[in-house]
Amino acid sequence: MIGVFDSGLGGLTILKHFLKELPQYNYIYLGDSARAPYGNRSQDVIYGYAKEAVDFLFSKGCVIIIFACNTASSQALRKIQQEYLPKKYPDKKVLGVIIPLVEKSAKNDKIKKIGIIGTKATIASNVYCKELLKINAKLKIFQKSAPLLVPLIEEGWIKKKETKMIFKKYLRELKMEQIDALILACTHYPILIKNIKRIMPKRCIIYNPGEIVAKSFKKYLEKHPKLKTHQSNSPICKFYTTDSINNFKTLGEKFLGQKINEIKKIKL
Repeated sequence: MIGVFDSGLGGLTILKHFLKELPQYNYIYLGDSARAPYGNRSQDVIYGYAKEAVDFLFSKGCVIIIFACNTASSQALRKIQQEYLPKKYPDKKVLGVIIPLVEKSAKNDKIKKIGIIGTKATIASNVYCKELLKINAKLKIFQKSAPLLVPLIEEGWIKKKETKMIFKKYLRELKMEQIDALILACTHYPILIKNIKRIMPKRCIIYNPGEIVAKSFKKYLEKHPKLKTHQSNSPICKFYTTDSINNFKTLGEKFLGQKINEIKKIKL
């Protein structure tokens, strides 16, 4: 069983590509929508939330968890891997979404200037800058936090003119820098990827995070055959939310691109 965790609905854009790339596995998705967005919270609070998510998913039989949330990946993943897992789950794994995107971007010789857009917490962590420069120290990096986007998306305001106006404002500075590529450092943002591509110049590369992460995870599983992530002839996908089931279903199906039949509400 593979666990996929996000602060809300954004991680469904990652799960969507897992189901395409690796349809033979069983999945559990956990969206902590009741406490979203994580991006405006402190690192200690985010770490506490992440521990609760890890405990829940492992209790449900997951052997590996993907933090399909840039905020959790930037603020809590390392501490989870280095401190929490060795003590409590030494035989389990937790991975994030940042490194696959970093490697794809930094290893492209055509990219000299990179823009990054994400939540306050992700941008403040500078994790993308640090990891990108480890691979290519010559890169010029421009960051922009976009704190209003996740709540607007979670509220279903994707097509509202207000959302489009706010998004244009966030992207304006990055556009003026004439960046070669834009990293969507929040898994909610791919739901707006068509709008983003309309705003940014055609020459600007915009990777879909779900595609990159799914392909990277497939390679990871191939390199780690000892993980007891059994394939299934009749794979299942379970969904859990900490908030309204109706809201999760209505918006979640747009993120996932398919019907969600059963959702359970839980309290972490």
